[in-house]
Amino acid sequence: MLTRRTSLAVGGVGGAIALADPPRPHEDQNRRALIVIGHRGAAGYRPEHTLASYELAARLGADFLEPDLVVTRDGVLVCRHEPEIGGTTDVASHPEFALRKTTKALDGVAITGWFTEDFTLAELKTLRAVERLPQVRQRDTLFNGRYEIPTFQELLDLRAQLSEELHRRLGVYPETKHPTYFRNAGLALEPRLLEILRRNRLNQPDAPVFVQSFEVTNLKQLREAGLRTKSVQLLATSGAPFDTVAAGSGATYADLSTPAGLRGVARYAQGIGPDKLQVIPRNADGMLGCPTALVTDAHGAGLVVHPYTFRAENSFLPVDYQTSATPTDYGRAIDEQVAYLQAGLDGLFTDQADISVIARAEYRAGSGQLASCRRSCAAGTEHQD
Repeated sequence: MLTRRTSLAVGGVGGAIALADPPRPHEDQNRRALIVIGHRGAAGYRPEHTLASYELAARLGADFLEPDLVVTRDGVLVCRHEPEIGGTTDVASHPEFALRKTTKALDGVAITGWFTEDFTLAELKTLRAVERLPQVRQRDTLFNGRYEIPTFQELLDLRAQLSEELHRRLGVYPETKHPTYFRNAGLALEPRLLEILRRNRLNQPDAPVFVQSFEVTNLKQLREAGLRTKSVQLLATSGAPFDTVAAGSGATYADLSTPAGLRGVARYAQGIGPDKLQVIPRNADGMLGCPTALVTDAHGAGLVVHPYTFRAENSFLPVDYQTSATPTDYGRAIDEQVAYLQAGLDGLFTDQADISVIARAEYRAGSGQLASCRRSCAAGTEHQD
């Protein structure tokens, strides 16, 4: 674990990442808060869900750090994107764990690999993180093998340390990953999450915490069990929450995204986390389209809107925001995020927090590009740059 005087190197490969003094907290009178959520930390610059990634996100200006939470065999919450860790750690190179490789049904899909619930925390601590998207982020592979899998408590300790050092209150935005899967394995995430939030004095309505999930039942159960901080219902462009799939009935994500569905979400959550394409879809030609009614409808239900995931590489951008035919080159990510912010967001998930901090500043400075986009959409014409 880092000591107070330890700071991880943040220089990028081939050039340093500028560390501007981030403004404190991003909420003005007469203007809504616009939070920058460090998606898995600074996943665009370091292997995701590592203390190095989280620290870098904070130093680049993120307001919240987002860990995905899974559980070990001995019941400890750790930060990994999925329970299967073959693609995010070096477990395959550990012969002592070769026989742990297996196939399991994860939310109805057969997945082969190594799973956190088959390892104790001590065993997981012998592994090291690797870049999940090496074809897209080859430079990040420089850091493969250098960082441990952190526990949720270690992230909360880091958050407290950096809040003091940076003189601003950093938040955490944990996601309960596959809660039905872990409940069926006898390792329910919810009581463990509640206990750790209480122990760290973060289970309060004014705490800088959002608890998020793609499932519905566990968010309701958390609220009934005493969750007092904010929660967010994650949405998707298709499908349904797995708890409703497993039960054989219930709302789809499309149902939850309607005005009536959003009013229902507001009974147990304070916000939604939609796919960004639910906010502004792309046209048939791959260019950025016009905003949907989702943000307006969510605000009408009293919900904040924090879409995912904003990334800088061309492969993740609309055609009209790409800068070359090379998928790994950076495109016009700042401009894309300004356009989305102008659609009325309350925050966004980002792999590159520094880019989102700049986009927020440009949006608040009053970019005129969005106004023309809205006029074009209102007139029924397609906006192009």
